[in-house]
Amino acid sequence: MKRLVILMAALAAVLSAADINGTWKGSAETSFGKVERTFVFKVDGSKLTGETSSDRFGKSTIEDGKVDGDNLSFTITVSYQGNEAKVNYKGKAGSDEIKLTAEIQGAGQTVEYTVKKVQ
Repeated sequence: MKRLVILMAALAAVLSAADINGTWKGSAETSFGKVERTFVFKVDGSKLTGETSSDRFGKSTIEDGKVDGDNLSFTITVSYQGNEAKVNYKGKAGSDEIKLTAEIQGAGQTVEYTVKKVQ
């Protein structure tokens, strides 16, 4: 009986989590100006993969992606004027949007994105 209760609780948590699979778009104000970014998320259990692209920084692969309920985190590598930087993302998914905070490693800068599902 105890196992059944635990299994049902785990199933309820999975079913209540937001579905972030698909394409999401949004923009953020940065020190470089407005940056539009597209995220393509693929979730397999608690693993998050995919890619992201922006008008200013090009395409990046999602690394170290994790999903825990409605919370997600991942890292990307961006290149700008010949310099590479790691950017750590953390976010919370809602029913129709994801609020993300991006932090450039070692720079102490954060950027806030709100992205909406496209497909």
